[in-house]
Amino acid sequence: MIYSMTAFASRAGVVGANSWTLELRGVNARGLDLRMRMPEGMEPVEATARKGLTEALQRGNITLNLRVIREESGQSMSLDLSVLDATLKALDTVQERAFEMGVTLAQPNAADVLAQRGVVIHGKSEDDTEALVTALQAAIPALIGDFVAMRAQEGASLVQVIIAQLDQIDDLIGRAQIAADARRPVMEATLTTALRRVLEDAIDIDAARVAQELALLAVKADVTEEIDRLKGHVAAARSLLSAGKPAGRKLDFLAQEFNREANTLCSKAGAAALTAVGLDLKAVIEQMREQIQNVE
Repeated sequence: MIYSMTAFASRAGVVGANSWTLELRGVNARGLDLRMRMPEGMEPVEATARKGLTEALQRGNITLNLRVIREESGQSMSLDLSVLDATLKALDTVQERAFEMGVTLAQPNAADVLAQRGVVIHGKSEDDTEALVTALQAAIPALIGDFVAMRAQEGASLVQVIIAQLDQIDDLIGRAQIAADARRPVMEATLTTALRRVLEDAIDIDAARVAQELALLAVKADVTEEIDRLKGHVAAARSLLSAGKPAGRKLDFLAQEFNREANTLCSKAGAAALTAVGLDLKAVIEQMREQIQNVE
Protein backbone atom coordinates (compact mmCIF):
# COMPACT_ATOMS: atom_id res chain seq x y z
CA MET A 1 0.00 0.00 0.00
CA ILE A 2 1.17 3.51 -0.82
CA TYR A 3 1.12 5.86 2.18
CA SER A 4 1.09 9.63 2.34
CA MET A 5 3.48 11.35 4.72
CA THR A 6 0.81 13.95 5.53
CA ALA A 7 -1.57 12.93 8.31
CA PHE A 8 -3.03 13.86 11.70
CA ALA A 9 -4.40 11.89 14.67
CA SER A 10 -5.35 12.74 18.24
CA ARG A 11 -6.45 11.01 21.44
CA ALA A 12 -7.64 12.44 24.76
CA GLY A 13 -8.50 11.15 28.19
CA VAL A 14 -8.71 11.76 31.94
CA VAL A 15 -6.72 10.06 34.69
CA GLY A 16 -7.58 11.18 38.21
CA ALA A 17 -7.01 14.93 38.37
CA ASN A 18 -5.19 14.94 35.02
CA SER A 19 -6.77 15.48 31.62
CA TRP A 20 -4.50 14.82 28.65
CA THR A 21 -4.41 15.26 24.90
CA LEU A 22 -2.05 13.56 22.45
CA GLU A 23 -1.71 15.00 18.94
CA LEU A 24 0.32 13.36 16.17
CA ARG A 25 1.11 15.32 13.01
CA GLY A 26 3.12 14.35 9.94
CA VAL A 27 4.45 16.15 6.87
CA ASN A 28 6.89 15.10 4.16
CA ALA A 29 10.62 14.69 4.77
CA ARG A 30 13.57 12.91 3.18
CA GLY A 31 13.89 10.52 6.13
CA LEU A 32 12.14 9.78 9.42
CA ASP A 33 12.41 12.76 11.79
CA LEU A 34 10.64 12.30 15.16
CA ARG A 35 10.00 15.30 17.41
CA MET A 36 8.48 14.85 20.88
CA ARG A 37 7.00 17.71 22.88
CA MET A 38 6.11 16.47 26.35
CA PRO A 39 6.13 17.74 29.93
CA GLU A 40 8.85 16.63 32.31
CA GLY A 41 8.45 13.17 33.79
CA MET A 42 6.96 11.70 30.60
CA GLU A 43 10.16 9.97 29.43
CA PRO A 44 8.57 6.48 29.49
CA VAL A 45 5.75 7.76 27.26
CA GLU A 46 8.27 9.24 24.84
CA ALA A 47 10.21 5.97 24.70
CA THR A 48 7.02 4.03 23.93
CA ALA A 49 6.03 6.52 21.24
CA ARG A 50 9.46 6.50 19.58
CA LYS A 51 9.52 2.72 19.44
CA GLY A 52 6.02 2.49 17.99
CA LEU A 53 6.56 5.23 15.41
CA THR A 54 9.90 3.84 14.29
CA GLU A 55 8.31 0.43 13.70
CA ALA A 56 5.26 1.82 11.90
CA LEU A 57 6.79 4.54 9.69
CA GLN A 58 9.68 4.84 7.28
CA ARG A 59 9.66 8.49 6.26
CA GLY A 60 8.14 11.77 7.39
CA ASN A 61 8.62 14.71 9.71
CA ILE A 62 6.57 13.55 12.71
CA THR A 63 5.63 15.70 15.71
CA LEU A 64 3.97 14.28 18.83
CA ASN A 65 2.50 16.82 21.26
CA LEU A 66 1.34 15.89 24.75
CA ARG A 67 -0.66 18.39 26.82
CA VAL A 68 -1.54 17.60 30.42
CA ILE A 69 -3.92 19.78 32.46
CA ARG A 70 -4.10 19.10 36.17
CA GLU A 71 -7.04 20.07 38.37
CA GLU A 72 -5.33 21.52 41.43
CA SER A 73 -8.32 22.05 43.71
CA GLY A 74 -7.80 20.50 47.12
CA GLN A 75 -4.14 19.82 46.44
CA SER A 76 -1.42 20.96 48.81
CA MET A 77 0.70 23.96 47.88
CA SER A 78 4.12 25.18 48.93
CA LEU A 79 6.50 27.98 47.98
CA ASP A 80 9.79 27.64 46.17
CA LEU A 81 11.75 30.13 48.28
CA SER A 82 14.60 30.46 45.80
CA VAL A 83 12.20 31.37 43.00
CA LEU A 84 10.31 33.67 45.36
CA ASP A 85 13.52 35.50 46.35
CA ALA A 86 14.52 35.90 42.72
CA THR A 87 11.06 37.20 41.82
CA LEU A 88 11.06 39.76 44.65
CA LYS A 89 14.56 40.90 43.70
CA ALA A 90 13.50 41.32 40.09
CA LEU A 91 10.44 43.32 41.11
CA ASP A 92 12.61 45.54 43.28
CA THR A 93 14.98 46.14 40.38
CA VAL A 94 12.07 47.04 38.12
CA GLN A 95 10.73 49.53 40.67
CA GLU A 96 14.14 51.20 41.11
CA ARG A 97 14.72 51.43 37.37
CA ALA A 98 11.27 52.89 36.81
CA PHE A 99 11.90 55.51 39.56
CA GLU A 100 15.21 56.53 37.92
CA MET A 101 13.44 57.06 34.61
CA GLY A 102 10.57 59.00 36.17
CA VAL A 103 8.01 56.27 35.64
CA THR A 104 5.50 55.52 38.36
CA LEU A 105 4.49 51.90 38.76
CA ALA A 106 1.78 50.43 40.93
CA GLN A 107 3.06 48.34 43.79
CA PRO A 108 2.66 44.61 43.19
CA ASN A 109 0.58 42.75 45.73
CA ALA A 110 1.01 39.23 47.08
CA ALA A 111 -1.31 37.78 44.45
CA ASP A 112 0.88 39.25 41.69
CA VAL A 113 3.97 37.66 43.23
CA LEU A 114 2.30 34.27 43.69
CA ALA A 115 1.13 34.33 40.09
CA GLN A 116 4.71 34.27 38.82
CA ARG A 117 5.71 30.96 37.33
CA GLY A 118 7.49 28.59 39.70
CA VAL A 119 6.77 30.51 42.90
CA VAL A 120 3.96 28.18 43.97
CA ILE A 121 4.55 24.43 43.90
CA HIS A 122 1.42 22.32 43.69
CA GLY A 123 1.60 18.98 45.41
CA LYS A 124 1.15 15.96 43.24
CA SER A 125 0.93 12.31 43.99
CA GLU A 126 3.46 9.86 42.60
CA ASP A 127 0.60 7.41 42.18
CA ASP A 128 -1.23 9.94 39.97
CA THR A 129 1.86 10.37 37.79
CA GLU A 130 2.37 6.64 37.42
CA ALA A 131 -1.29 6.14 36.50
CA LEU A 132 -1.04 8.95 33.93
CA VAL A 133 2.08 7.45 32.36
CA THR A 134 0.45 4.02 32.18
CA ALA A 135 -2.67 5.44 30.51
CA LEU A 136 -0.63 7.40 27.99
CA GLN A 137 1.52 4.41 27.12
CA ALA A 138 -1.63 2.38 26.56
CA ALA A 139 -3.03 5.11 24.26
CA ILE A 140 0.05 5.29 22.03
CA PRO A 141 -0.67 2.18 19.86
CA ALA A 142 -4.22 3.33 19.10
CA LEU A 143 -2.97 6.83 18.28
CA ILE A 144 -0.38 5.45 15.87
CA GLY A 145 -3.03 3.17 14.37
CA ASP A 146 -5.28 6.16 13.65
CA PHE A 147 -2.32 8.02 12.19
CA VAL A 148 -1.32 5.17 9.89
CA ALA A 149 -4.94 4.74 8.77
CA MET A 150 -5.10 8.39 7.74
CA ARG A 151 -1.76 8.05 5.93
CA ALA A 152 -3.20 5.09 4.04
CA GLN A 153 -6.36 7.01 3.15
CA GLU A 154 -4.36 10.00 1.96
CA GLY A 155 -2.00 7.66 0.11
CA ALA A 156 -4.89 6.08 -1.81
CA SER A 157 -6.00 9.53 -2.91
CA LEU A 158 -2.45 10.42 -3.93
CA VAL A 159 -2.19 7.29 -6.06
CA GLN A 160 -5.32 8.25 -7.99
CA VAL A 161 -3.99 11.76 -8.60
CA ILE A 162 -0.60 10.48 -9.77
CA ILE A 163 -2.18 7.84 -12.04
CA ALA A 164 -4.30 10.57 -13.66
CA GLN A 165 -1.16 12.62 -14.23
CA LEU A 166 0.62 9.60 -15.72
CA ASP A 167 -2.36 9.21 -18.08
CA GLN A 168 -1.86 12.84 -19.12
CA ILE A 169 1.85 12.24 -19.69
CA ASP A 170 1.06 9.11 -21.72
CA ASP A 171 -1.30 11.12 -23.90
CA LEU A 172 1.27 13.88 -24.37
CA ILE A 173 3.93 11.32 -25.33
CA GLY A 174 1.58 10.09 -28.07
CA ARG A 175 1.09 13.67 -29.25
CA ALA A 176 4.86 14.20 -29.21
CA GLN A 177 5.30 11.13 -31.44
CA ILE A 178 2.73 12.49 -33.88
CA ALA A 179 4.38 15.93 -33.89
CA ALA A 180 7.81 14.36 -34.40
CA ASP A 181 6.53 12.29 -37.34
CA ALA A 182 4.94 15.39 -38.88
CA ARG A 183 8.20 17.27 -38.43
CA ARG A 184 10.32 14.66 -40.23
CA PRO A 185 9.50 15.59 -43.91
CA VAL A 186 10.04 19.26 -43.13
CA MET A 187 13.41 18.51 -41.52
CA GLU A 188 14.46 16.33 -44.47
CA ALA A 189 13.53 19.07 -46.94
CA THR A 190 15.38 21.68 -44.88
CA LEU A 191 18.53 19.56 -44.65
CA THR A 192 18.39 18.70 -48.35
CA THR A 193 18.08 22.38 -49.25
CA ALA A 194 20.99 23.21 -46.96
CA LEU A 195 23.11 20.47 -48.52
CA ARG A 196 22.45 21.71 -52.06
CA ARG A 197 23.25 25.28 -51.06
CA VAL A 198 26.56 24.23 -49.52
CA LEU A 199 27.51 22.16 -52.57
CA GLU A 200 26.64 24.93 -55.00
CA ASP A 201 28.60 27.62 -53.12
CA ALA A 202 31.54 25.51 -51.97
CA ILE A 203 34.79 24.83 -53.78
CA ASP A 204 36.88 21.71 -53.21
CA ILE A 205 34.54 20.34 -50.52
CA ASP A 206 33.92 16.64 -50.23
CA ALA A 207 30.20 16.20 -50.88
CA ALA A 208 30.15 12.89 -49.04
CA ARG A 209 31.61 14.54 -45.94
CA VAL A 210 29.01 17.30 -46.05
CA ALA A 211 26.23 14.76 -46.42
CA GLN A 212 27.65 12.84 -43.46
CA GLU A 213 27.66 15.96 -41.27
CA LEU A 214 24.09 16.80 -42.22
CA ALA A 215 23.09 13.21 -41.41
CA LEU A 216 24.66 13.59 -37.98
CA LEU A 217 22.63 16.76 -37.43
CA ALA A 218 19.49 14.85 -38.34
CA VAL A 219 20.35 12.12 -35.81
CA LYS A 220 21.00 14.68 -33.08
CA ALA A 221 17.61 16.28 -33.73
CA ASP A 222 15.81 12.92 -33.54
CA VAL A 223 13.62 12.59 -30.41
CA THR A 224 12.86 8.87 -30.70
CA GLU A 225 15.09 8.01 -27.73
CA GLU A 226 13.48 10.64 -25.50
CA ILE A 227 10.00 9.42 -26.39
CA ASP A 228 10.97 5.80 -25.75
CA ARG A 229 12.50 6.70 -22.37
CA LEU A 230 9.42 8.67 -21.37
CA LYS A 231 7.27 5.63 -22.19
CA GLY A 232 9.58 3.48 -20.06
CA HIS A 233 9.37 5.92 -17.15
CA VAL A 234 5.56 5.87 -17.29
CA ALA A 235 5.57 2.06 -17.15
CA ALA A 236 8.05 2.09 -14.24
CA ALA A 237 5.97 4.60 -12.27
CA ARG A 238 2.79 2.57 -12.76
CA SER A 239 4.64 -0.55 -11.61
CA LEU A 240 5.86 1.18 -8.44
CA LEU A 241 2.37 2.44 -7.61
CA SER A 242 0.83 -1.01 -8.06
CA ALA A 243 3.54 -2.83 -6.09
CA GLY A 244 2.08 -1.63 -2.77
CA LYS A 245 5.48 -0.90 -1.21
CA PRO A 246 7.00 2.41 -0.04
CA ALA A 247 8.05 4.04 -3.30
CA GLY A 248 8.49 7.75 -2.56
CA ARG A 249 12.24 7.91 -3.16
CA LYS A 250 12.07 5.89 -6.40
CA LEU A 251 9.15 7.94 -7.69
CA ASP A 252 11.03 11.14 -6.86
CA PHE A 253 14.01 9.87 -8.89
CA LEU A 254 11.70 8.97 -11.78
CA ALA A 255 10.17 12.46 -11.69
CA GLN A 256 13.66 13.91 -12.16
CA GLU A 257 14.24 11.59 -15.12
CA PHE A 258 10.86 12.54 -16.60
CA ASN A 259 11.88 16.18 -16.41
CA ARG A 260 15.30 15.48 -17.95
CA GLU A 261 13.77 13.80 -21.00
CA ALA A 262 11.15 16.55 -21.41
CA ASN A 263 13.89 19.19 -21.32
CA THR A 264 15.90 17.32 -23.97
CA LEU A 265 12.80 16.91 -26.14
CA CYS A 266 12.15 20.67 -25.99
CA SER A 267 15.77 21.47 -26.84
CA LYS A 268 15.62 19.16 -29.90
CA ALA A 269 12.11 20.10 -30.97
CA GLY A 270 12.85 22.36 -33.94
CA ALA A 271 9.12 22.75 -34.54
CA ALA A 272 6.46 24.80 -32.78
CA ALA A 273 4.03 21.88 -32.39
CA LEU A 274 6.63 19.63 -30.77
CA THR A 275 7.87 22.44 -28.52
CA ALA A 276 4.30 23.06 -27.32
CA VAL A 277 3.87 19.39 -26.43
CA GLY A 278 7.23 19.42 -24.62
CA LEU A 279 6.20 22.42 -22.52
CA ASP A 280 2.90 20.75 -21.64
CA LEU A 281 4.87 17.67 -20.60
CA LYS A 282 7.11 19.73 -18.33
CA ALA A 283 4.06 21.33 -16.66
CA VAL A 284 2.34 17.99 -15.92
CA ILE A 285 5.61 16.42 -14.75
CA GLU A 286 6.16 19.28 -12.29
CA GLN A 287 2.62 18.87 -10.95
CA MET A 288 3.22 15.15 -10.53
CA ARG A 289 6.53 15.78 -8.78
CA GLU A 290 4.77 17.97 -6.21
CA GLN A 291 2.36 15.13 -5.42
CA ILE A 292 5.19 12.58 -5.26
CA GLN A 293 6.87 14.65 -2.55
CA ASN A 294 4.15 13.46 -0.13
CA VAL A 295 4.54 9.74 -0.90
CA GLU A 296 6.32 7.70 1.77
